[in-house]
Amino acid sequence: MFKRQPPPSEIDENDTIDPQLRLRTVRTAASTISESIRSEIKAQKRRRATQKRSLFFRKNAKKPKTSEPGSSTAQSAEAPSAPQSRIPGARRNIYVNQPLTAMEADHHGEPLARYARNKVRTSRYTLFTFLPKNLFEQFHRIANIYFLALVVFQFFSVFGAASPQTAALPLLFILVVTAVKDGVEDYRRAQLDEEVNTSAVTRLGEWRNVNQALDPRPWYQRLLHINAPGKITRGVQKLREKEAGEGKQIILSKGGEDRVSMSTMNDSITAMGGSHPPTGGRQLEDIEGSIGSADVHTYPPGLQENELGGWGQHSMSLSNYVQSSPSRSSLGVVDWSRRTNGTARWERTLWKKLEVGDIVLLREDEQVPADIVVLSTSDADGLCYLETKNLDGETNLKVRKAIQATASLSSEEDIEKSSFVLDSEPPHQNLYVYNGVLRYTDAATREPRREGVTINELLLRGCTVRNTAWIIGLVVFTGPDTKIYLNGGQTPSKQSKIAKETNFNVVVNFLFLVIICSVSATINGVMDGLTATSTYIYEQGVEPTSSNVLNALVTFVSCLIAFQNIVPVSLFISIEIVKTIQAYFIAQDLDMYYKPFNTACVPKNWGISDDLGQIEYIFSDKTGTLTQNVMEFQKCSVRGVTYGEGVTEAQRGAATREGRVDAVAPEELAEKLAVLKDTMVARLTKLFKNRYMQVDKLTLVSPKLAEDLADRSTEQYSHIIAFFRALAVCHSVLADKPEPQERPHHLEYKAESPDEAALVGAARDVGFPFIGKHKDTIDIEVLGQPERFTHIKTLEFTSTRKRMSVVVRASDGRIILYCKGADSVIYERLAADVDPALKEKTTKDMDFFANGGLRTLCIGYRVLAEDEFLRWLRTYEAAQSSIDNRDEAIENAAAEVEHSLQILGATALEDKLQEGVPEAIEMLHRAGIKLWILTGDKLQTAIEIGFSCNLLKQDMEVMILSADSPEGTLAQIEAGLNKIASILGPPTSKTMERGFAPGAKASFAVVIDGDTLHHALTPDIKPLFLNLGTQCETVVCCRVSPAQKALTVKLVKEGRKAMTLSIGDGANDVAMIQEANVGCGLLGHEGSQAAMSADYAFGQFRFLTKLLLVHGRWSYQRIADMHSNFFYKNVIWTLAMFWFMPFCYFDATYLYDYSFILFYNLIFTSLPVIVLGSFDQDINSKAALAFPQLYVRGIRGLEYTRTKFWFYMLDGLYQSAVVFFIPYLVWQLGLAVASNGMGIDSLADFGTTVAVAAIFAANTYVGMNTHYWTSITWVVVIGSSLVMILWIVIYSFLPVNTFFSNTDGFVNEVEILFANVTFWTTIVFSVLVALAPRFLIKFFKSTYTPLDKDIVREMWVGGDLKDRLGIRHRKESKNKHVDLETAPMFREPHARSASELALQQGYEPTVPRSPVGSDRKSPDDNSADTIEQLSKAALPNPHDTDDTVSPNPSYYSASDIPLPSPIPPSLYQYPSGEISNQAPFPAPSTSHSLSPEPSVPKLDYSRRAYSPATKAESYELQARPSRDWSQSPSRIQTPPHSHSLAPSQQPHVQLQSEAPHDHDAGEGRYRPEEVDQEDQANGPLVWDGPRVL
Repeated sequence: MFKRQPPPSEIDENDTIDPQLRLRTVRTAASTISESIRSEIKAQKRRRATQKRSLFFRKNAKKPKTSEPGSSTAQSAEAPSAPQSRIPGARRNIYVNQPLTAMEADHHGEPLARYARNKVRTSRYTLFTFLPKNLFEQFHRIANIYFLALVVFQFFSVFGAASPQTAALPLLFILVVTAVKDGVEDYRRAQLDEEVNTSAVTRLGEWRNVNQALDPRPWYQRLLHINAPGKITRGVQKLREKEAGEGKQIILSKGGEDRVSMSTMNDSITAMGGSHPPTGGRQLEDIEGSIGSADVHTYPPGLQENELGGWGQHSMSLSNYVQSSPSRSSLGVVDWSRRTNGTARWERTLWKKLEVGDIVLLREDEQVPADIVVLSTSDADGLCYLETKNLDGETNLKVRKAIQATASLSSEEDIEKSSFVLDSEPPHQNLYVYNGVLRYTDAATREPRREGVTINELLLRGCTVRNTAWIIGLVVFTGPDTKIYLNGGQTPSKQSKIAKETNFNVVVNFLFLVIICSVSATINGVMDGLTATSTYIYEQGVEPTSSNVLNALVTFVSCLIAFQNIVPVSLFISIEIVKTIQAYFIAQDLDMYYKPFNTACVPKNWGISDDLGQIEYIFSDKTGTLTQNVMEFQKCSVRGVTYGEGVTEAQRGAATREGRVDAVAPEELAEKLAVLKDTMVARLTKLFKNRYMQVDKLTLVSPKLAEDLADRSTEQYSHIIAFFRALAVCHSVLADKPEPQERPHHLEYKAESPDEAALVGAARDVGFPFIGKHKDTIDIEVLGQPERFTHIKTLEFTSTRKRMSVVVRASDGRIILYCKGADSVIYERLAADVDPALKEKTTKDMDFFANGGLRTLCIGYRVLAEDEFLRWLRTYEAAQSSIDNRDEAIENAAAEVEHSLQILGATALEDKLQEGVPEAIEMLHRAGIKLWILTGDKLQTAIEIGFSCNLLKQDMEVMILSADSPEGTLAQIEAGLNKIASILGPPTSKTMERGFAPGAKASFAVVIDGDTLHHALTPDIKPLFLNLGTQCETVVCCRVSPAQKALTVKLVKEGRKAMTLSIGDGANDVAMIQEANVGCGLLGHEGSQAAMSADYAFGQFRFLTKLLLVHGRWSYQRIADMHSNFFYKNVIWTLAMFWFMPFCYFDATYLYDYSFILFYNLIFTSLPVIVLGSFDQDINSKAALAFPQLYVRGIRGLEYTRTKFWFYMLDGLYQSAVVFFIPYLVWQLGLAVASNGMGIDSLADFGTTVAVAAIFAANTYVGMNTHYWTSITWVVVIGSSLVMILWIVIYSFLPVNTFFSNTDGFVNEVEILFANVTFWTTIVFSVLVALAPRFLIKFFKSTYTPLDKDIVREMWVGGDLKDRLGIRHRKESKNKHVDLETAPMFREPHARSASELALQQGYEPTVPRSPVGSDRKSPDDNSADTIEQLSKAALPNPHDTDDTVSPNPSYYSASDIPLPSPIPPSLYQYPSGEISNQAPFPAPSTSHSLSPEPSVPKLDYSRRAYSPATKAESYELQARPSRDWSQSPSRIQTPPHSHSLAPSQQPHVQLQSEAPHDHDAGEGRYRPEEVDQEDQANGPLVWDGPRVL
C-alpha cells in the first residue's frame, strides 16, 4: 500500500537502454517510424503522469470568476497574466479606446513606454554609420593597424622615407576598395529592406492610438522640423497617388445611418469580401455614401481587373452576413451606447508607418506586416487561414482564429465603439508560444471580463493571408520586436578561415621583421659608437642625433619602413580583387542557373568564397529546402490488395543498390507510367463520367484499380468504394472553384497540410470527388453519383493524438465515424473481430510503403448506434465546456468513440523531393561532408524524408533520443556513445581523420526531438551530445525552434572547430544561416527572408554540389596558393635587402632603386599571383564532380597549413640569398666593363642586377605553381617580367631629377647592363639555382608520392579520363575510337534520380589493414592526402570469405571513389568488325607483374593503343545494376617507386575488368575497382608508357 511509485520521468524513459548501458537502435524506415511513434506515446504518458502528480500536491487556489461559461478559451487568462519569469522584459499593455493608467503615463498624459517602429533593417550600415563602422571593422585586422603606423612614420623625414604620400596610397586603396565592396553588398540588403518597409497596408486612420505619443519623433527630427505628426509623408503620398491612378476606387463614407459602409465606385453596396460562399452570421447594412465627403483611394494595389477579388467580385462579403441582433445590442467589447466622433476611416499607408496599438485591415493574399492579434475575420466562426512559406517554407495552410470578445467587429464604427486592453507578454523568440490577456468591461452588466490570447490568435509577420476575405487585427509587436526578426538576429560580419589564419602569419612575419630590425638597429648603434672607423672620419654630421641610442631607434624605424613588404599590404589588395573575380565566376555559372526563377547563384558576401572549399558540416532545413512540399498519392492498400505502380526515389535507390532488375532509369520509368496511366484513365472513363477528374494531377497509377472497379460482382469493389469514400469525407479541406464560369467543374483544394490535399485530390481523380462543404453538409460524388453527408463533429488531428476523425450521418441515416492516422494508433483501436490475416497483410503493406520512403496512414471506420452517439455527444460537449484540464477531457471523450474500428486500408504519400536532392546528398557524403537536418516538422515526417532522400539508409543504426528531463537525456546520450564505442571504438578528433571514416564497421544516425534537444544543449550535456552527433553520419533534429537551430550550429562550429554551412528557405532559418560560417538561402516565388540574409542565394539544393565541390574547392585552392606565393615573393625581395645590410653598416640603405620598390608589388609581380588566385584549376570541374573525395583536403585544411607557410618562407629565404650572393660573388671575382667603357660598379648596377634576378625568379616560381595555363597566364607571367625590362629601358633615359630619384645613378643604365654578358649570365644562373630545389621537389612528389588530385590530373591530361567522362577532346583525332570502345559515364550531372552507390542492407565489420608507406611526409604536409595517409585501413579483398568482414565501407571511406551518373548502352565491336550491343565473353589477357604490396591495390586509368586484339575487353567499363557497387569501390593508389623496377615491371594504374558473370547488364558506367595480385591475370587494357606530369 505504501510502496513508492517511480517518478513520472522514469516511466518508460530509459527502456531503450539495454543491460550493457547501450542504446538500442533500429533499422529500416518502417521500424524507425514505429519506434518514433512509440517514443512519442511514452513521452505523452510521462507528461500526463507528471501533471497528475503535480495536481496532487498543488495547493488550492481561488479561481477568477468568469462570466463566459462555455468559452472556447479555457485558459481564463490566469496563467498568461502571471509574470513570465523565463521571458526578460516588461509586459506591455495595449489600450484601445481607453485612457492610460497613471502608472503608464507622464504628467502630460503621454505614454511612458516607447516601442520600436515597424521599420526593419537587415543591413549593417546606415548613411551616417557607414564610414566610422566600416573603418572600425577594417582596422580589426592587425595588418591594417601595422600599415597605418608605417604610413605615419614615413611622414617624418628623419626616417628617410623617399615619398610618404606615395606610401599611403596602397593603404588608402585597400581601405577604399574594401569599403566600396562592403557598401555595395550592404546597399543590396538595404534595397530589399526598403522594398519591404514601403509595402502597402490598410490602417485605421483619423483615430487616436493612445499607445503612441502625440509627437513620437526623435529629438533630431524635432530639431530639423521634419516628419511633423499628422503630415502625410512623400512615400505615403506616392502610394496613394499610384493606387488612385489605377482606377480601382473605394469610397469610405459616413451617411445618415450610424453604421459604416464601404463601397466601390462601380458597386456602392459591395464591401470587402472573399471567395467562399456565405455561411451565415452578421450583416452590414447597405448605405449609400456621399461622394463629396468620401476619402477616395485605390485598393488593392497592383492587381489586375480580374483579380479584384472580394472588393467587387467575390460572393462572400461583409454585406452578406446577417446581423444576429437587429437592435444592435452590445456584444463583447462593442458598446453601442458609447459616443464617438465617427471620423475613423481606413487609409492606405506603408509598413514602416505602423505602430504598436494600430488597427489594421488585411485582405486575402496580403502579407502580415507585423505581429498582429486577430480581432475579427470574414468567417462566421472567426477563423482565418495563413500560409507560412516565408517563415518555414511550408505552403500548407495554418488556421488562426479571432478572439471571441472581438469577433463581432466588422467596421470602423464598431472599432470606435469598442473598448479593451490587451495585456501582452514581452517580445521573445519562441515562434510557437504567446500568452496574453484581453480585458474589457461587459457593456450590459458592467462587470470586468477577461479572455486568454494564445498563439492561435496571433499572426506572425511574414505570413500570407489565404482563403480569408478580410482580417481586422491589432498590432502587438513591430519591427525588431517581431518574433521572426528576434530569431534572425543582427547581420554578422563574417571573415574567412584563411583570412583569420592570415592574421597569425602577419603576426609571425611582424615578429620576424622586429627581430631583423632590432638586429640592424643594435649593430648600427654599436658601430656608430666606434671611433676607429672611416665612417667616423669621413661621414661626420650625417647622423640624425648625437645619441647612439636615439640613432639606433631611428635606424629601427627606418628598417621597418625598408623591410615593410615582409608584411605585404598589397596582399590584401590582391585578395579583394581575386575574391571579386571569384564571386563573378560563381554568379555567371550557368549550371547553377534556375530557369523558373530566372536567377543564377547570387554571391552576397564576396569575402568567404574560400570557406566553401572547407565545409565539413551542412545544416539543412527540410521543408522547401530538400522537398518541394508537394505530396503525391503513390500507393494504397485496400483490404489487403496493393494498388499503385509508381516508384519513389528511395525505391529506385534501393533497387539499384540491391541489383534488382526493376532498377530502371527515370526517363524509362516515366514512359512506362505514362502508358499505364493512359490505360487506367481509359478504363475509368468507360466506367463512369468523372467531370472533376484532372488527369495531369493523377498520381495513383494503377490499371488494376480500374479493373477491380469495373467488376461489381466482387467484394473488392465495395471495399474500394468504402475506402475512397472515407478519403473524400474524412478531412478538413476547403474546395474552391477559381473560375466558376469558365471551368465550373475545376476544383482546387486548400488544406492545412499538403497530405490532406493529396488524399482528397487522389480520391477526386479516381472518381470520388469532394465537391464542397457547407454549414452542416459534405457533398461528394461516388463514381459519378452525388452523395451528401451531414457533418456532425470533427475530432482534429494533433501531434499528440496522431489521428483525425469525422462523425457524419449518411443519407441512409446511419452515423459513421471515419478515422485516419498512424498505423500503431489505429491498430490499438481496432475491433476484436478484425481478421488477423487482414491486419498482418495491411501491416506488411505499410511497412513496404514506409521502407520505400512513403508516408503512410491507416484508414478505419465504425458505425455508431444512435443512443451511443447521443451519450458520447453529451460527454464531448461537456469536455469542450470544461475549464480545468480541458485538453485531457476532450482526449478522453474522443477515446470513448474512437474504438472498435474496422480496417478499410492504408495510403502511401510521397513528399516530392526537389530535383537532384538524393544525388546531391550522395555526392556530398562521398566528399566527406556530414549533413544534419534541423526542421520544425514532426519526428515521423523528418524520418520519412531522411529515408527518401538517401540521408538515412536502411542499414543504418538509427538512435532515437526522446526524454523529458536532463537526467533522461544524459542517460540516453551516454548509452548512445556506449553503443558506438562498442562497435567503432573510442572517438577521435584528429584532423587527418576528418571527413571520411575509413574502415567503419557500421554507420549510425541520431534522431532527436526538440524537447530532448533543449536538454542536450545545456552546458553540462552538450559536450556529450556533440561527441555523439559528430560520430554519426547523419543527425536529424525535429520540432526545433529557430533559436535551437542556431545553437546547434554554434555547438558544432565552436565545439568541433569545424567549418559549417547552413541552408534554408524560410525566415525561421535566418538564425542558423547567420550563425554558420557560410549561409545559403534558397530563392522562392514570393521572395525569401533566408535569401536576403544569406551569403549565397540560389534556386535549388542540388546546386550546392557545384558550389562546394567545384567553386569552393577551386577558391580554397587558389586562395591558399596565392597566400603562400605572395608571402614567398615578398620574402625573396625583402631579405635580399637585408643581406645587403652588413655592407652598409646596417644603416637601412636601400639596395634597389626606389622605383623598383614602388613597382615591385604594384606592377612587376602582382598580376601573376592575381591570375593564379583567379583562374587556376588543379583539375577540371567535371573531374572534380566525378571524384568528390578530393574535397576532403579542404575539410582537413591541408591546402593552407602553417607547415606549408613556413616551407614557402624558407624557400623565399633560400632564394633571396641566392639572388643576392651569386651577383655579389660575380662582382667579387672581377668587375666587368660595359661597351661604352663605363664600369659596372655602382650601387644602381648591383641593385638592379639583384632586383631583376629576384623578379624573374618570383614570376617563374608562381608560374611553376600554376596548374592551369591559359592564354592569360602566359601573357601575365611572361609579360610582367618583360614590363620590368621595359621599365629599365625607359627609366634609363629619363631626366636626372624625377619623382623617383634626384641623382644620376640610373642614367644610361640600360647601356651599361644590357650590353654586358656578365649581367645576363648572372641573372640566368641565379634564377636557375634559386628555382632548382622547388622543381626537384615537385618532380619527386608528383612521380613517387602523388596526391589523388595529381593522379586525376594526369588521367585528364594524358589518360582517357575525358573519354570515360564522355567529354570530347579538343583535338578531333583523339576522338576516333571513343564511340566504339567506350561509353561515356558522365554526361549530365544528377541524371539518375536514385542513389546508386549506397551501402547494402545490413552491415558487417570491415577489416582494417595497415597502409604501406604511411610514414612518408613532405615538407609542406601535402603527402597527408596520399592514399596511404587518407586511409588507415584499406578495403578487404573481394575474394575473402571471412564472415566478420564487411564488403560495405562507410560512406566516408576514402576508398569509395566511384563515379555517378548514367550513360546510354554501349556498343561493342568484335574482331570481325561486327558492332553489337551485347557484351562479349571476356578473353584472358597477359598478366602484368606488380610490386607485392597487397594493402595498396593498383588502379590503371590509362589505355594501350587501340587494336583488334583488345576490343573484346572493352566491356570493362560496364557496370551492372545487379551488382552491389559497394563491394568494388575504386581507389586511386600511389604507385611504387617505378624507377626501381624493370621496364616490363613498370607500375601502372589499372581499371579492373568485370567478372565474367557480370556481362548481362547494358548500362555502361565507369567503375574503377581494386586489383589484387591474383586478379592481374585477367587484367584490362593497360598502358606501360611514360606517365604525364
